[in-house]
Amino acid sequence: MDKISLLKDKQEKALTGGGAKRIEAQHAKGKLTARERLTLLLDEGSFQEIGMLVTHRSKDFGMEKEVYPGDGVVTGYGTVNGRLVYVFSQDFTVFGGSLSETHAEKICKVMDLAMQNGAPVIGLNDSGGARIQEGVVSLGGYADIFYRNVKASGVIPQLSAIMGPCAGGAVYSPAITDFILMVEHTSYMFVTGPNVVKTVTHETVTSEELGGAHTHASKSGVTHFACANEVACIENIKQLLSYMPQNCEEEAPVYAYEAGDEVRAKLNDIIPANPNQPYDMKEVIEEVVDAGSFMEVHKDYAENIVVGFARMAGRSIGIVANQPASLAGVLDINSSKKGARFTRFCDAFNIPLLVLVDVPGFLPGTDQEWNGIIINGAKLLYALSEATVPKVTVITRKAYGGAYDVMNSKHIGADMNFAWPTAEIAVMGAKGAAEIIFKKEISEATDHEAKLKEKETEYLEKFANPYGAAARGFVDEVILPADTRSKLIKAYKMLENKVDSMPKKKHGNIPL
Repeated sequence: MDKISLLKDKQEKALTGGGAKRIEAQHAKGKLTARERLTLLLDEGSFQEIGMLVTHRSKDFGMEKEVYPGDGVVTGYGTVNGRLVYVFSQDFTVFGGSLSETHAEKICKVMDLAMQNGAPVIGLNDSGGARIQEGVVSLGGYADIFYRNVKASGVIPQLSAIMGPCAGGAVYSPAITDFILMVEHTSYMFVTGPNVVKTVTHETVTSEELGGAHTHASKSGVTHFACANEVACIENIKQLLSYMPQNCEEEAPVYAYEAGDEVRAKLNDIIPANPNQPYDMKEVIEEVVDAGSFMEVHKDYAENIVVGFARMAGRSIGIVANQPASLAGVLDINSSKKGARFTRFCDAFNIPLLVLVDVPGFLPGTDQEWNGIIINGAKLLYALSEATVPKVTVITRKAYGGAYDVMNSKHIGADMNFAWPTAEIAVMGAKGAAEIIFKKEISEATDHEAKLKEKETEYLEKFANPYGAAARGFVDEVILPADTRSKLIKAYKMLENKVDSMPKKKHGNIPL
């Protein structure tokens, strides 16, 4: 066989992976192959493979008899909508996608190139875990990847799509990356599987219940997106990338936008007359951002806060918003962590923040206190205080107590704070405040209820409005709700060249 024929033969073996039967088995499970996924993700003809002919080095346990070019992972670079990305796609048809020494080296190589060239890295995970036949070198390979994940954090965007199993130590690489996407019914993540759980805790649980996409999207918050199928997952990756810069030293892409009538009259009627009646903050978001541009992140987790990307006059922004339609919009442990994590991503990659406020306070109760609402609530406070990107706040209704401070108040560095006339900025709700302030008068009154109502109204008139805060400069402007979008567009335009810096230090000590 001549040299060109030998090369073609080796390339053909790499392209077919573990063989036709294993590919058929992959399809039978509703899963695409590693290369099919890359074909869907990358622009046509853009993929350039690296390490196609790499093979494993293990000679133990009969491994020398099975040698496949590529060694269970396809790595390289290409473009998504014309922008450079680095990719690795694990091939479950080769040794179950298990990670070997050379498999890890291939992944590390593209991660190093991504860092050197300032471009996102995307991992399509589908692996049975460490290759047991290789022992500690396989474990060392995972650690090499983890180390690079940490080094790259905040420098380049890192996205992880879980397309199949991801168990044991393998879960920690996606956990360090910026966003995790999972596919319903065909992917799962857990540190210890159902069999070990049953042995240790005597719990009987399926892989889907323990670590499926729905579980991690709604209960643990480990995954940011639960996708109906692999095609939807890949489309979500593409959409996510459209809001992000290539690296921390660049700005996100700017899309064409033509100014028009920016008044949104619907917002004038969105706040219910009853201050205790909920409304959907997502309706506010849809009215103030560019039409159809909102992409919610962590949709099914901690629904009392909404986070996601959108565009304002063609430019990317990140949104953190209380959700009155869930738990009245209170801050609790999970919502604080969710908001803090998203805030820090936006700050790391120069994406301006919009904070929409309707928060009655922090969720009370022993469960919250014993599980650390103090520390976890401080994470959101820390993240917003630390952020140096343009930060704009709109208070739509309630902004009570310490939660007012936490939700990007002027006091923690917000650049512009707007309030609607319906805003209530106070230490606490009128009823509770009246019961404390006027306790003696109420107790001495003949009709306790009438006196309480009278004092409640008195408190409302004095504090439950935005004008006291505006008089002190804590609110820059009280605006008509319909004018919110036009005010935001002008504010972000004014702030687009903002330069701010933190005191010189190695890094802060966020309350983890």
